[in-house]
Formats: sequence, C-alpha cells, structure tokens
Amino acid sequence: MDLSPAMLDIVAQEAQARGLHGLQTCQGAADKLPFADASFDFLVTRFSAHHWPDVPAALREMRRVIEPGGTLVIIDVVALESPLCDTLLQTVEILRDASHVRDYRVSEWGAMLQQAGFAAPSTDDWTLTMEFASWVGRMRTPALRVQAIHDVWARAPQEAREAMRVQADGSFDLSVAWLQTRSSVDSKRAN
Repeated sequence: MDLSPAMLDIVAQEAQARGLHGLQTCQGAADKLPFADASFDFLVTRFSAHHWPDVPAALREMRRVIEPGGTLVIIDVVALESPLCDTLLQTVEILRDASHVRDYRVSEWGAMLQQAGFAAPSTDDWTLTMEFASWVGRMRTPALRVQAIHDVWARAPQEAREAMRVQADGSFDLSVAWLQTRSSVDSKRAN
C-alpha cells in the first residue's frame, strides 16, 4: 500500500518479475486503511513513516486492522535521542525533501506504539552512510536547498557533526531502526 501510484506500479512490476503472483497493491494513506478490522496477522512498513502526517492515527489504524497478538514491524530512519542531533537531522531532511514530516526517536516510537495498543517494541538499530551527492540527487533537491544543507552542516555544533559523522562533502551517517511489536490481545481497542 502506498499513496503514490508510481510506487505501486514499480512494486507490481517487481512482483511480476519475481513471480510473486499473489501480491496485491492498494493506493491509500496509512492513517485511513481501507481494510476490515483484524484483517492481518503481520504488518510491515519500511522507510515510509517519516512521510506520514499523523503517525499516531496511522498506528491506531494498524492496531485496528491487525488481529489480536499480530506482529507489526516498522523499519525507518530514526533521530538520535539528543535534541541537538534530532533538530539538525529534521532540518537537513526537510531541506532535502519537502515531503518529509519527521524522523522520530526510538523513545518516541515506543511511546506512540504503546499509546496505540501495541506492546513495547524490541528494537535493532544500525547506521547507513548517506553519500551526499546521491542522497540529494535521488530527490532532485534544488541547488539552493543543497547549498542550504551544506551551510547547516558547516554551522552545526561540532558535537552534532561528530555524532552524525558528517564528512567534508556533506555525507553523513543516518540512524535506522527495526522496531517489532505485537498488538495487545485484550479485546479493548486503543482509539
């Protein structure tokens, strides 16, 4: 499921190329899932949640459509727990891509998941080095915004640049997390 018909076309083409004939695509928003209650036993979202305008509403919808005890996996970019690094990341992300909403901290994910009726998540995290030219190139970031990102990196406090391993060309380390949880099995839904 995705908001973008172009992305769904890519998924359908790739599924066909791999012989995955049972895969179905559906256009829609994460906070308005067009599925019946308890329709799924397993849900996964990968590198999309940082674009959702209302993550708590999306998590409530996921809780609604997942069966009691079902598994939810979220894989996404996460902000470091440091407010300074968090602010810096959000700044460069929105300059790069205007559709960016927020990279949440792992602690924020835990709180939102529990509020939506999921158990505290187990997590795994790693870093991806973002090569600057390809990172901005993928989004066709306008030159003025690329210049602004370079300026933000240059003026950022040293401790933040070190934590994010910012390099001279603007490349940096991006934190990613895998959060896995289960929906509560009690009959009372969090809404």
